[in-house]
Amino acid sequence: MTATTEITITGAQVEVYRHPVSHPVATSFGVMRDRPAVFLRLEAADGAFGWGEIFANWPAAGAEHRARLLIEDMGDLLKGQSFASPEAGFESLTRATHIRALQSGEWGPFRQVIAGIDTALHDLVARRAGRPLRQMLCDSAADAVPAYASGIAIRDAARMIPEARALGFQRFKVKVGFDDDADRARLAECLDMLEGDEILMMDANQAWDRTRALRFINAVADPRIGWIEEPIPADAPEADWQALREASEIPLAGGENLAGFDGFAEALARRQFTFYQPDVAKWGGVTGCLRVARDVLGAGATYCPHFLGGLVGLQASAELLAAAGGPGWLEIDVNPNPLRGEDDWLAARMQAGDFLLSDGTGTASGLGLDSPCDGFGRMRTLTLTL
Repeated sequence: MTATTEITITGAQVEVYRHPVSHPVATSFGVMRDRPAVFLRLEAADGAFGWGEIFANWPAAGAEHRARLLIEDMGDLLKGQSFASPEAGFESLTRATHIRALQSGEWGPFRQVIAGIDTALHDLVARRAGRPLRQMLCDSAADAVPAYASGIAIRDAARMIPEARALGFQRFKVKVGFDDDADRARLAECLDMLEGDEILMMDANQAWDRTRALRFINAVADPRIGWIEEPIPADAPEADWQALREASEIPLAGGENLAGFDGFAEALARRQFTFYQPDVAKWGGVTGCLRVARDVLGAGATYCPHFLGGLVGLQASAELLAAAGGPGWLEIDVNPNPLRGEDDWLAARMQAGDFLLSDGTGTASGLGLDSPCDGFGRMRTLTLTL
């Protein structure tokens, strides 16, 4: 997308929210004991504004750190600065923060803040044009995208899969990598629960080494399992990934822990995955993820945006998937989280397994959101203004 006019940033406001949860969200590497979100609002000289979201799930103190990084360490790179387009802003900020990230060793946090800024810049330009973001990126973008229910710990699947089905989902992803014997037994129960053409995916969150991964994968292989996500660490040797590709009876998925155009290009060249999953709030924003998505589709693989956060990032992921096209599915966390949207909001947008997108009329153009922080005040922990 190329902006028709220059974007001059006159201000920014970043807000941190934490939703307390009664039932922690477990992964193989750790537990989330609340649900954080970092939402960013950028303002331009002409009065236009846009929203973005910055990754904040890990570490536990990461949300407040990312907010301070944006305002206190990158404020000079934003306020008063002019960008010819969101893409130009992404490239400029990536270059300008290279030494800062190198000096501090904080490559991830800087990338995550830039991702949120990039999304906000795209939202701003689309709002200015009065069009949905997906149509700014692709005139023929669809108004709905296939979705799957995510964030389901295997131990809770017997309860959560029927609940997700009631919301309108037909695809489900369970988290494994806890206790292999117990996980295998529970996975068999999950497969027995599937109805009709429903599909089950697995996410090990980098829990295994190559030997353990292959033992688990081939013990549970079933045509109703769509993929196994991150069975080994993202930075495992290429020989380990190659062994998995050659021996696994289940397609491989990953990408949320890759960063940079070169990182994704190398993974594509190696055919590391069948399903590629860049995260709009973690690296790249709209600029990076759309380019990667198009490269993925051009290589004959499938783009499935990764996302497990708040409302702004979820909507951005949906708009991206609609613009990119292809057979991929939108990831939607189905654990209770008002920062993502209440269940009745989600149920209203799910129809026969698809997530319906806003028509983008009026002030709800861009990401299809008007004031995404309305009603979140009781969960706000920090507000910083530039």
